[in-house]
Amino acid sequence: MVVSDSDTSGEKDTDQEPKASRPATAAERRQRRASARPSGKSGDAKAPKDKSADAKDRPTPKRDRKEKMSSPLSRLMRFAREVWAELRKVIWPTRKQMVTYTTVVMVFVIFMVALVSGLDLLFAKGVFWLFG
Repeated sequence: MVVSDSDTSGEKDTDQEPKASRPATAAERRQRRASARPSGKSGDAKAPKDKSADAKDRPTPKRDRKEKMSSPLSRLMRFAREVWAELRKVIWPTRKQMVTYTTVVMVFVIFMVALVSGLDLLFAKGVFWLFG
């Protein structure tokens, strides 16, 4: 915001932010980005050469890293640390959820045992009736 000449007190408005601060609106941010961006096209000689544009033209170079042979104890310790880290990521069920899940599984297993037992009894009677 610019102070006009008609302002007799000579003071600036209190809501004016310093020039180095971040733009408050999206339009101001776009304007700042546009002024900071080079205006030349990729073939323009005046445009500064962008390193990221060159990097996109060629594949990423391969690294020649050799795996260090570590001792079995250090590999075992690393494995244990990674297992522990993964176990910390697990969302453990509450007691109520565990009771619910266990009940559902038990009811399903009892139903399946009864179904298979009933079919076995039915087929056994059918075989004895047929072959006597």
